[in-house]
Amino acid sequence: SVQSLLNVERDSTMDIAGLAYSVISAIKPSDWEKFGEKVAGFSAHYVDGGLALRMDSRAGRLFIEQRGEDRYFASGWEIRSEQEFASALEELDSHKVAYIKATPEELALRHVLDMVWFHDPSGNRHELALGFATSFERFTSPAGVSGFVTGDLGYGHMVLPAPQITETRNFMIDVMGFGLSDLLIHRPEGPGGPEQRIDFMHCGNGRHHSLALLEGEVPSGCVHLMVEVETMDEVGRAYDRMLAANIPLMATLGRHTNDEMTSFYMATPGGFALEFGFGGRVVDWDKHTVFESTSVSLWGHDFSVGFAAPKEELVNAA
Repeated sequence: SVQSLLNVERDSTMDIAGLAYSVISAIKPSDWEKFGEKVAGFSAHYVDGGLALRMDSRAGRLFIEQRGEDRYFASGWEIRSEQEFASALEELDSHKVAYIKATPEELALRHVLDMVWFHDPSGNRHELALGFATSFERFTSPAGVSGFVTGDLGYGHMVLPAPQITETRNFMIDVMGFGLSDLLIHRPEGPGGPEQRIDFMHCGNGRHHSLALLEGEVPSGCVHLMVEVETMDEVGRAYDRMLAANIPLMATLGRHTNDEMTSFYMATPGGFALEFGFGGRVVDWDKHTVFESTSVSLWGHDFSVGFAAPKEELVNAA
């Protein structure tokens, strides 16, 4: 029930700074190179173990590994210090969460100092990453994007499948220290269509949500990733690039009720969507009241154009 959601207390000592990166599996990493540079405006760099897509001065925010399928693979959560990393491992141990230390190859691709990974109750892979390694080379967008909103807010957010949504939400709160921002009953096919609960969750920064959990299965392992740009004009320019590249539109331009992001959604080579937005809320959590939203958007965001379309119409971006 909604009341039981609001009664959950955040009692974990884990201190996650933000969403550091995502790892994506690809049959052809070059598909992500083309999509990233020509449409999204990221810069693409081949590194040891795969492809890094940059959005800022870090070595990468999306890391693409060549595997036998196109899908989302892992979410990387940033831990700021060695002391906090040790404390995070103690938190995992105290909850009897089995975790695996990263291999040297995994650390090299992600450009982090240390990392462990584990699964939540719905099977999503989470990685706790200590710090980062980078040359601090200036980010230059091949598409001319002025900049992405990252820094202390992390690189954006993602929506993950959570068929075991109550257990998964509790895991994120009790073990990983997330807080509940708000919740929504979503009807992606419109009034009268099937209902899905979405729990929006925040970590150690002011971004309204760094993670959302969708009640149900998602074959690609992710519903969408979100990146934020500095101006509304950059959203419009990305929309034009999407049209020019014949990328399928997944949801029309709109403004969300909860995080107030103005955005559109487009298909990616990974089988999930990329939300491209501007103007997201930065929240003072001491003054935030948890709420249930009964509408996903103030205006726009017609999801029926993409998310409810037959799968054969949603060709991969190439």
